[in-house]
Amino acid sequence: MALALRCLRPLPSLLLRSRSAVPRGLPRAPGACPAPLLEGCSQCVQHTLLSRQLATKKVKGKRQSQAKVNINAALVEDIINLKETSEDMQAVIEALKEDFSRNLNVRTSPGALDHITVVTKDGKFPLNQLGQISQKSPQLMTVNMTSFPESTAAAAKAIRESGMNLNPEVDGTVIRVPVPKVTREHRESLAKLAKQSTNKSKEALRKVRSKSITQVKKSKNKVSEDTIWLLEKQIQQMADEAAAEMDKLLAAKTKELLG
Repeated sequence: MALALRCLRPLPSLLLRSRSAVPRGLPRAPGACPAPLLEGCSQCVQHTLLSRQLATKKVKGKRQSQAKVNINAALVEDIINLKETSEDMQAVIEALKEDFSRNLNVRTSPGALDHITVVTKDGKFPLNQLGQISQKSPQLMTVNMTSFPESTAAAAKAIRESGMNLNPEVDGTVIRVPVPKVTREHRESLAKLAKQSTNKSKEALRKVRSKSITQVKKSKNKVSEDTIWLLEKQIQQMADEAAAEMDKLLAAKTKELLG
């Protein structure tokens, strides 16, 4: 009996240590927070959730750079609008798609001339608002400038400088636009223009990223370093994905142009 009692004596101290170990696993509230973490302080809840995300996303060595971040936008809406950042990046991609579709085709069509910008004394206008564009034959397009004859020279200049390898000829108020033959040199020229357009789009993408990161850093005195780190990583990740999509568009367009 005495032996049994001696064996049971350590149990209370073990149980005490077990109970005291539980709070250690709970995340602590920010130092400036006046309320305990579990009383519903929104700042604490946000800090806790972001800390948990950080704990699951941060890894050691090479895995750290490969870890993906997926922050709940609602948790950081008072710092930055991630949805708006994503939409701005997507708008850059859509503009590149439109440029590829409208201006970089092996065979020039009347639709390719529609949105060429013509600079006049009254402002800038799309070519299709100043002249009537039509295709007379596979080798010839015309632009009838009868409605705005004073803009004929400006329209011809805009067509010539459009980057589509066109050499317009003015005949009164009619601009004749010979359609160039599809040569290897012409294909390579278009592929080079596609590369240039992609680089310009990537520059626009970098501006969106930089603007967003600058906005995040403005809150460095209000939120934890972990939160700033997570947001910067998320924004960079979004930019990398957008750039990768642009590279795919360029590869597909280059393949189309070069045949």
